[in-house]
Amino acid sequence: MHIDDKRLKDFVIDAGLVSKKDIDAAQKVAEGRGVSLGEVLVSEGRISEDDLRRVQAYMLGIPFLHLKGQKIDPEILTLIPEPVARSHNIVPIRKSGNAIEVAMLDTEDLEAIEFVKKKVGLKVLPRLTDVESMKDVLLQYQKSLRAEFGDIIQKAAGSLKNISVVEGEEVAPGDLRKLAEDLPVIRIVDTLLKHAIIQSASDIHIEPMDNQLLVRYRIDGILRDAMVLPTSAAASITARIKVLSKLKLDEKRLPQDGRFKVDVDGEKVSFRVSVLPTYFGEKTVMRLLRDGSAGFTLEGLGYHGNALEAIHKALKKTTGMILTTGPTGSGKTTSLYTMLDMLNTPEVNISTIEDPIEYQMNRINQTQVRPDIEFTFSKGLRSLVRQDPDIIMVGEIRDNETASLAINASLTGHLVLSTLHTNSAAGAIPRLFDMKVEPFLMVSTLYLVIAQRLVRHLTKDKEKYVLSKDELAVLGASVDLDDVLAALKEESIVEKSAVWGKIPFYRAKKTETDDGFSGRVGIYETLLITPTIKELIMRGATTEAINEQARKEGMLTMLEDGIFKAVQGLTTIEEVLRVISE
Repeated sequence: MHIDDKRLKDFVIDAGLVSKKDIDAAQKVAEGRGVSLGEVLVSEGRISEDDLRRVQAYMLGIPFLHLKGQKIDPEILTLIPEPVARSHNIVPIRKSGNAIEVAMLDTEDLEAIEFVKKKVGLKVLPRLTDVESMKDVLLQYQKSLRAEFGDIIQKAAGSLKNISVVEGEEVAPGDLRKLAEDLPVIRIVDTLLKHAIIQSASDIHIEPMDNQLLVRYRIDGILRDAMVLPTSAAASITARIKVLSKLKLDEKRLPQDGRFKVDVDGEKVSFRVSVLPTYFGEKTVMRLLRDGSAGFTLEGLGYHGNALEAIHKALKKTTGMILTTGPTGSGKTTSLYTMLDMLNTPEVNISTIEDPIEYQMNRINQTQVRPDIEFTFSKGLRSLVRQDPDIIMVGEIRDNETASLAINASLTGHLVLSTLHTNSAAGAIPRLFDMKVEPFLMVSTLYLVIAQRLVRHLTKDKEKYVLSKDELAVLGASVDLDDVLAALKEESIVEKSAVWGKIPFYRAKKTETDDGFSGRVGIYETLLITPTIKELIMRGATTEAINEQARKEGMLTMLEDGIFKAVQGLTTIEEVLRVISE
């Protein structure tokens, strides 16, 4: 199924995709290099790779398939092994009778077609597709490997070496190292890590129970059972993870923390490891941190409207303080790193003090807190200000001394970004009061406070519905629906004449293998410290009074921002209420 250069040239000129002058020049280059005309057109940017495939599909009379967002039957996917699918960019789409349709990026890959034909014993019907579609199907392909991974792990677990230990006796470090280097345990741990990456898990929990070893993944904020292993696997798996993390193998009475990094299919992922003694053995939790936060944007994280504008204004400041607040795992660090990425230019010196360093960033000086040698946030921050930074990021303000130093740094010509643990944006004010920060210092330095949570993101497979009057009345008791509607109209999400009774919301279409959610998006409230808010701070006003004034000045609460995103179709009302009430 080859298209010669002359036919391609004539078709492209007739279709008006490339001028005759440009295609003649490309043809000379192709002849000089001994490559095809299509390759030269793509390399010179005259035509995109996917457009070339569409042209080829039309000329060969082959259907061109858009597969992004389409679910492929897992049983069909297993007809072609994953390594072959990935290396040859060929995936099975559907089976009908004695034929199988396969999507490809290159229909001239006869070797792959022949392999599929021999493996499945069916007639192969090639179809062309685009790069994004291929990536989407390969991701589904990997997710369907869960059962296969389970089989690998169960077989490996069955052949693990076991060391019988008499109660009260310690296992020698040499025996533990042998356990850790046993081939089956290496395979089990590698498989667990790879599967967690494929599933986009944020954490892996390995928990010893009375009669089993439970492995759970946290995916999109929800903890889910991944697999169950025999208790005999516990010692060797823990030992293997300790070896990877450079932890003490023979220390089982005290908690230990470490980290290591793996490279899976070109993606670098760091694992932050915590090992904790429990009644039935050592529990291990690993946090997955994908290297580099570059590529995130504030819009991509879910910021919009007045909040987005306020952040952009705040980031133009050369002094002052920007705070993000929320519980652990609410995306505060990602927000801060995204802001740092925007600020990271050759003209500024950026330094951070963190615990732990979650992402490595180029041109940013990152320092790790070490409480074991009394190198704390306050000590690190005191040293940082002597390093001539323009911008300082403090991982977390935990105590009075760190709060005082951060405030002073923002007073003396630095832009300071940091986090606090409070439930709302307005709650940051009394929290700083508790840390003995003087009101006059706070109003001089604090510019913006962002509170946030993460909600699960709906997939494209969702359905619309409209709330009844009773449902709207219940919702209206928790949020100011008029404010949300005004924001929706202002950002042109709904028509100017829209009313709540006719505005659609969305819910997931659940299947046996999919709960209708994939990934997460932030919901936010952004408190700008305006002159009126400063007056309230000076008077020592309550959280409620500050929150009420901020709402009068246009701030959407997290719950209201959640309803805004539910109307956009990014999430559901139920998901927003679940997260806010936690």
